[in-house]
Amino acid sequence: MARFPKIDLQEASRLTRAGRLDEAMTLLKRVLPGGAPDSAAPDLRGAAKDLLRGLADKLGGLEGLAGPQGPAVFTPPNARYEARVHESAAGSRTYKLYIPSGYRGQAVPLLVMLHGCSQSPDDFAVGARMNELAEEQTFLVAYPAQTRSANMSKCWNWFNEADQKRGRGEPSLIAGIARDVIAAFRVDPARVYVAGLSAGGAAAAVLGAAYPELFRAIGVHSGLACGAARDMPSAFSAMKNGAAAPISGARVPTIVFHGEDDKTVHPVNGDHVIAQSTAGAELRARSERGISPGGMRYTRTIYTDRSGRPAHEHWRLHGAGHAWSGGSPRGSFTDPRGPDASREMMRFFGELSA
Repeated sequence: MARFPKIDLQEASRLTRAGRLDEAMTLLKRVLPGGAPDSAAPDLRGAAKDLLRGLADKLGGLEGLAGPQGPAVFTPPNARYEARVHESAAGSRTYKLYIPSGYRGQAVPLLVMLHGCSQSPDDFAVGARMNELAEEQTFLVAYPAQTRSANMSKCWNWFNEADQKRGRGEPSLIAGIARDVIAAFRVDPARVYVAGLSAGGAAAAVLGAAYPELFRAIGVHSGLACGAARDMPSAFSAMKNGAAAPISGARVPTIVFHGEDDKTVHPVNGDHVIAQSTAGAELRARSERGISPGGMRYTRTIYTDRSGRPAHEHWRLHGAGHAWSGGSPRGSFTDPRGPDASREMMRFFGELSA
């Protein structure tokens, strides 16, 4: 039996995730018949590339996107759902990027979606159904992945003082991912947003405070205000009882969703997010009540500026727990009964640029 040279499969997986297939191919050539020279048949090279993509999904070369990812993410023809890597002085994170079939190089919005604890990009994408909305409305969606080495429960470390500042820690990594996508695609810089669930929602609040020039607006679902905690003990206290956060720095337009029966993150935290984002501004508030198609009652409070333009929104979900409102039951931490948080967030973001 022929013996082939050893191949560094982990490195091949890493290069494949980064989209550097040509470099990964040079590694794979060593074990293909005849070294798979550049003149190799197209079907052989195609099979090799498919093999590399499979390795990237199965070998665990990079933490965060390795191994089982939960429910499969449907990608329609001509759309792409790619695994990518961001690396900087602050470290590295993998992320998934959804590129809708309608993208043809025109300027489009970018939404960064931050998953909750124990979730993955794929799980969050399926649960929030944001890719389907991106396909409908033509915008890019980036899903950064937290690693277990950074947090055993894969929570974003919104409560660490080192991860609440501009140019440091996780805020720097997530902002770097957004900038990578902006550099690689034609993104409208005035339509870049970040949203998240639970720990991801709290991290989105941090991003809005730390990078107001990058993120035009934020969406906080079942999260907490920036600075609500400084360490693990204060984080648990804030989640259980709520914590008013300091009012400082720039504030960006914010849309909040929070279930009034949330037993994981006390719903008063939604009030604190809004209080932080509206502090010092001359705004008018009006509230309206409604019921979703799934039968969930809600109260929506709309904050407008002097000219009547929308500035902030707060959705109180009556009877909802700790879950993405209007999400798919195929994902984790979703409540299909509620109003469609994904669609309402994109509607709110769009109104800001109208």
